[in-house]
Amino acid sequence: MKEKTDENALVKRIKRGFGSVRASSLALAPGDDAAVWNPTPGQETILTCDWFLEGPHFVRDLHPPEAVGWKCLARALSDIAAMGGEPRCFLVCLGLPSSLTGKWLDEFLRGLRRASRSSHCELAGGDTTRQDKVLISITVIGEVRKGYAVLRSSGRPGDNLFVSGTLGTADLGLRQLRRQGGLVRAADVALRKHLYPEPRLALGQWLAQNRLATAMMDLSDGLSTDLPRLCSASKVGARLDAASLPVTPLAKGAEAAELALHGGDDYELLFAVSSSKLDHIPRMFRDVPLTRIGKLTRETKIVLEEKDGARPLPSGGWDPFREG
Repeated sequence: MKEKTDENALVKRIKRGFGSVRASSLALAPGDDAAVWNPTPGQETILTCDWFLEGPHFVRDLHPPEAVGWKCLARALSDIAAMGGEPRCFLVCLGLPSSLTGKWLDEFLRGLRRASRSSHCELAGGDTTRQDKVLISITVIGEVRKGYAVLRSSGRPGDNLFVSGTLGTADLGLRQLRRQGGLVRAADVALRKHLYPEPRLALGQWLAQNRLATAMMDLSDGLSTDLPRLCSASKVGARLDAASLPVTPLAKGAEAAELALHGGDDYELLFAVSSSKLDHIPRMFRDVPLTRIGKLTRETKIVLEEKDGARPLPSGGWDPFREG
C-alpha cells in the first residue's frame, strides 16, 4: 500500500533520521523558523552552497540513495576544505516526488547522516517541497582562523602546483556504474571514489594553518576546467608536466591521461606552493599522496608539456552549459 505523507510528516522523518543535535555552534536546533548559530571568536565565516540534481548529477536508477545522501554533502564540504576551513553546520533543501518519501528517503538520510557525523558538521535546518525529480540544495557554514583562508586569487608566478590523491578515478567509477547498470560492488575502488568522495578537510586545514598554500581550490569539474579558474583568479598561467600527473592506476595509457586531465568528481585539492616552502610539502599526508604537477607562470596561458612537445591544454571537463 502506498505510504501517505505530508510536509509535517516529512520534516519529522528527517529530524528522526538525524536524532539530537550535538554541535556547540548551534544555539537552536532544527525545528523553529530558523536556526541560531554561534560563531567562534577569532574565526571568519565561510559560506558555500551546492546543487545536487537528479539527471545532471545522479541517476535514480543507477545511484544508491545512501550514496546520494553522502555525496550531496561531501561535495559542499569540499569547498570548505579548499579554503582551509572547518565545517560547522549545514542546511538542506530537498524537493522530491511523493513516491520517494519512504524507503528511498530513509536510505538517503542514512548517507547524509554518515557524511554529517564523519565531518562533524551538524544539520541546522532547511526546507522541503514536492517535485517530479529529486532536487537537493546544500548550504554549509564553516570557519577558518581570521586571515588564514586560502583563496584562488593569491597564486604567484613561479609557485609550484600540487594535487592531492589520484586523478580520474571517480570518472572511471561513473563509467563502470553505467556499464554495470547500477550494480555496486563494495570493494570496487573506482565506484567508491565516485559514490563516496572524501573531502580533503584535514589537508586543507593543515595547509592553511601552516600557511603553505598560496592559492587553492577543489577539483570537482576536472583539472582542465578547474585549473583555468585558479589561474584566471590569480592572473597567471600554468605549465603542467604530463608525466607527473597522478593518473589512476585502474586505467592505462591514453585513457588514464584523459581521465586525469578531464575527469570530474575527484574532489581532490589543487594548490600552489612557493619555492621557499617546497621542502615543507611531504609526499604523503595521512596516506593521501601529494604530487607536484607543474608551475604557475607569468604568461596567462595553460600549457601541457608532453614527450613530443608542449601544447595548449583545452578545457574538457564538466560544464553544465556546454552544448553537446
